[in-house]
Amino acid sequence: MPASQTRSRARDRNNVLNRAEFLSLNQPPKGTQESRSSGRKQSSQAAAAGAQNSSPKERRQSQQLPEEDCMQLNPSFKGIAFNSLLAIDICMSKRLGVCASKASSWGGARSMINLLGITGHGIPWIAGTLICLVKSSTLAGQEVLMNLLLALLLDIMIVAGLQKLAKRKGPFDVSPGLLDYLTMDTYAFPAGHASRAAMLSKFFLNHLVLAIPLRILLVLWALCVGFSRVMIGRHHITDVLSGFVFGYLQFRLVELIWMSSNTCQMLISIW
Repeated sequence: MPASQTRSRARDRNNVLNRAEFLSLNQPPKGTQESRSSGRKQSSQAAAAGAQNSSPKERRQSQQLPEEDCMQLNPSFKGIAFNSLLAIDICMSKRLGVCASKASSWGGARSMINLLGITGHGIPWIAGTLICLVKSSTLAGQEVLMNLLLALLLDIMIVAGLQKLAKRKGPFDVSPGLLDYLTMDTYAFPAGHASRAAMLSKFFLNHLVLAIPLRILLVLWALCVGFSRVMIGRHHITDVLSGFVFGYLQFRLVELIWMSSNTCQMLISIW
């Protein structure tokens, strides 16, 4: 052991870096170490004091910021596809809104397009169904008219509920009309006129005996009513297409809950 200690001491004496003039190269000055340690302590104390003074809401926001940045910088494929389709829908709907105002390219035909849209409104159809129901004298006719009235009321309630949930506005700043407020058709998605036209055309095709030209005209009427709402700037293209889908689903629902002749006669007698 003494021999090994003497050899290590001799090695340390022969090492050039252990001389006094080279000690500053091996070890940083004490002042810098103290200043760095004091700076770190002060920054940590300031951060701790700021964290204590900040509210819990600000802490949650500061913790969520990195995730939000990552989501914005790295969007998912579904998000990119959805935003792209939404942008295309808005662009095409604005291009097709040729009657959105009197200053538009087809502004002179706005009144005619509005009249076409009124043919698919709920109030005239409900009033006409009630008049036909009062004048009808056959049991089969009363059964069909009562179920048609049920379908119209269901359409108004379902579309109004979906629009309140979605709260999507149209492509143009077009205020709803008086009839739209009566049926609570104030938002864009889904298009109430399109759903009603699709439901009525499918209902008549199933329960009325019509010639082929009348069947074709009925389908064309439903399509024209739906896309007239795009032309006046009240709905997007996807609003109208979804309205057609919801109209067909409403027809299937009415077929499932179809009221029999006895039920209709009982309701008529109460009324």
